[in-house]
Amino acid sequence: MPADPLWSSPQAVELVARRHPGALIRLGREHRGWTLADLGGHLGCSAATVSRLERRTAVTDLTLIHRAAAHVGIPLHVLVRSLAPPGAMGPPATRVAASPYAEEDPMRRRLLLTATATAPAALLLGVDRALADTPAPTGRGALDTRTAAARELYDTGAHRQLLGLLPGLIADGHAAAASRRELDQARLSSVYSLSTALLIKLGSYEQARLTADRARTWAEVSGSPLARAAASRELAIVLRHQDRADDAQRLMETAAARVEATGLRTDAAASAYAQMLCTLAYTAARAGRRGDALAMAEEARRAARRLPPTAPPGRLFPISPAAVDLYRVGVHWALGDAGAALETGRHLRPAHFATAERRARLGTDMARAWWAWGRPEQTARALLDAHRTSPGEVRDRPAIRSIITDLARRHPRTPGVHELRTAVSRG
Repeated sequence: MPADPLWSSPQAVELVARRHPGALIRLGREHRGWTLADLGGHLGCSAATVSRLERRTAVTDLTLIHRAAAHVGIPLHVLVRSLAPPGAMGPPATRVAASPYAEEDPMRRRLLLTATATAPAALLLGVDRALADTPAPTGRGALDTRTAAARELYDTGAHRQLLGLLPGLIADGHAAAASRRELDQARLSSVYSLSTALLIKLGSYEQARLTADRARTWAEVSGSPLARAAASRELAIVLRHQDRADDAQRLMETAAARVEATGLRTDAAASAYAQMLCTLAYTAARAGRRGDALAMAEEARRAARRLPPTAPPGRLFPISPAAVDLYRVGVHWALGDAGAALETGRHLRPAHFATAERRARLGTDMARAWWAWGRPEQTARALLDAHRTSPGEVRDRPAIRSIITDLARRHPRTPGVHELRTAVSRG
């Protein structure tokens, strides 16, 4: 269900910018035609309490704010932005200084990909051909089983093996979707979402944009809220890499509102919502919107509290409280605050994460923070740990390889650097 256009109106946008959640609640109450007493009746408090809540700029009862906002229909991402500290936000055009490795410019990306050959050209060409002209079905088995096996390859960092399987998986996904059943259409969307996630890791953003668009199209056709959320997230990540942070932010805000509108009655929906907030936080951080990034990251922590420490197998969004904290490491790093990133991640351990991909991601994210902090030995150690866990997570990501190149050039005698460079070059 799309969000009420009221919350994207100039009046609502201004109240968010002024950090006035009480006035937003009044806007929602009046839009519904409710009196102060009407809203007080829903909240179990007096009309005078509601009046004070709406007039105050300082938040004195966060729980009551959240309850009142829910009753008048304020989307949670709008409320969270209105609660961000005013001092942390600059004008919309202001961007904070981010980590120098937060994003490479397009020319740097092309040079890195050419120099490192993270994925064999023949495998990428095979995917290109499958996207241009869908191959004949392989008939190799149930699509669910094969998609689960492909996801496991992704989770273990077997990127090249997975890349070789994608053309056949895409072909079989289209064959299944020919049934016109919504479930089969959602399955094809998930195949394209997985393809997008892999291509993003490899730095193949033009191909990733195509697969992301197809994932979103098939998700819309299927009507599955979770498939739609997954596809929107992958597309937003691609847009972010293509320097379209504003478009990515808007897309994720809409996706988060749609998931929230389901009522979050199941752990699967709650996981999807927490994941949307994490991606929103990181997207805002990469765009330099410090207040939004920190507010969304904190809201993601709140959303993940009800979730188990380890997500059950097969969950589309395997988010957990530890996974949210790992996203917060990335948020602080992207904002240029390496110290906060290291402090946030210091209690995280590989055992907190179920997949090799996430365990290695812990290593690479901490390495980025150590590198930004000016600690080459700790950087090398973290990257070696990540490489031992999942070589592809270090070898195949252009931004990580660029750190290794700089390490070898600037600190060749630092312990671990030679071993790291050798290990990656063998890949």
